[in-house]
Amino acid sequence: MIGLALLLLLGGLGLVLIAEALLARYEVLVYAAGWRTPTISRPEGTSYARGADPDRPPAAYLVYLDGIGKRRFHDTRDGGRLVKALINRAPELRVLGQVQPYSPLAVPLADRPVWRWVRRRIGLLLFLHNVMQIFVAADRRYRPLYNRAVGAQIATELRVAGYRPDSGIPVVLLSYSGGAQVASGAVNELWAELRSPLWLITLGGFHNGANDITHAQHLYQLTSAGDWIERVGTWIFPQRWRLFRWSGWNRADREGKITVHGLDPATHIGPRSYIAPEARLPDGRSHLDRTTDTVITLIRDCLSLTTETGGPRP
Repeated sequence: MIGLALLLLLGGLGLVLIAEALLARYEVLVYAAGWRTPTISRPEGTSYARGADPDRPPAAYLVYLDGIGKRRFHDTRDGGRLVKALINRAPELRVLGQVQPYSPLAVPLADRPVWRWVRRRIGLLLFLHNVMQIFVAADRRYRPLYNRAVGAQIATELRVAGYRPDSGIPVVLLSYSGGAQVASGAVNELWAELRSPLWLITLGGFHNGANDITHAQHLYQLTSAGDWIERVGTWIFPQRWRLFRWSGWNRADREGKITVHGLDPATHIGPRSYIAPEARLPDGRSHLDRTTDTVITLIRDCLSLTTETGGPRP
């Protein structure tokens, strides 16, 4: 009897995963066919950017790409904590957190009628949907379309927030977990549309390493030995293996464009995660404090380098 129940459970889960895979591909194909166009309309009272005064150019634009829990315009609980801490401690930045990294059509998952019904009954499916979107974004058949869609979404959001192409103001893509797949994929589209100095910071980044980041100035990989989810990404995606020398990730690594910063003993999620406000380090800071300090230091270093080199390089 137990064996039958287990078989039915696994069969049901398999059907759910198949359905999710088909739905995830559907959205990027709808975008490619031009049947629907992405929208950047916002609920009343939702700002397009926070932080630096919109009446004058900020030192840099920071785009935050949240993890798989992202399903609304505002960030997840942990992502929201990080964004607020960055805004409070680096007032020179203009921060965008509303980008929908798991929707080529820029439609929040929680705003769709069917998913509102699902959320009240089977909330786990919301996470499965976004997980499947990561694998669609990593799939070589759909990756170019997905990259173009979300890259264009980010470029549009930046323009609405005041960014002027060729202005030389740096853009930093800060991504958490699966957001790293989207961030690395958006590089070429952002360069084509904005020609901005572009920097990437991944936090526990889960990505396949196939995307070309030639037009990024540098990528900072914030990681931890206790982050098993990020390690899984380095195992399951061949482009992350050193054997695949000509993958986008390995080319960038050979060119010295990737710098690793350890944030041990942080974990990917949970009470000791990178963004945990309660977990303490020997120096008394929380994990959230250290991550915030590290990101701000890296961004300010990027700003210094951009000033010294006189703007973006091709």
